[in-house]
Amino acid sequence: MSRSKRLTDAERMEIVREAADGVSTSVLAQRFGVTLRAVQYTLKSDAERQRDTAVPVLAVSVKVTPEEMAAFDGVLASAGIETRSEGLRRLMQAAGGTFVADTSLAAEMARYRASLNDVGNGVAHIAKQMQKANRAGQGTGPEFSEMRLAQMRGLARFILDSADEIDLLVRRRRDAMQLKATAALREFAHAAE
Repeated sequence: MSRSKRLTDAERMEIVREAADGVSTSVLAQRFGVTLRAVQYTLKSDAERQRDTAVPVLAVSVKVTPEEMAAFDGVLASAGIETRSEGLRRLMQAAGGTFVADTSLAAEMARYRASLNDVGNGVAHIAKQMQKANRAGQGTGPEFSEMRLAQMRGLARFILDSADEIDLLVRRRRDAMQLKATAALREFAHAAE
């Protein structure tokens, strides 16, 4: 088993499919010639991707009376929700505290925040490495001054602060949407009475 082998995207998808069919991680590691940890990481990454992009993977079934269904359909129509599945999804998300009306916007914002964090961490790492090189006398170009270091740190701080502001913006939007969802849940409760 090679510890340095890198899985292709097609191999990763195959591992996810086979694991979903019940094939054990040790069998998959042996079959694809990678470590057990590589298979576990692949499965964990896919689960996080599905969660982060709100990919629906489970189905829900419930029996209701004709009156309950009529009341549900009425509330959906008044809220401008076109399908029962979307209405149920929104109610379930509201109950879990994660009501987001625009899941694609939320996913984009999460990716943007993660990218900003990566850039900020990269800038901070570069500044740190350049300062170490200056101290060791290994600088090949002009010396990296304290002023330049302060500028790099300021840029890293700005990027990280921007990521935090985006996160706060998304949280505030989600909280506002959750209030609307709670009101919708109250409507459902009154309509069912």
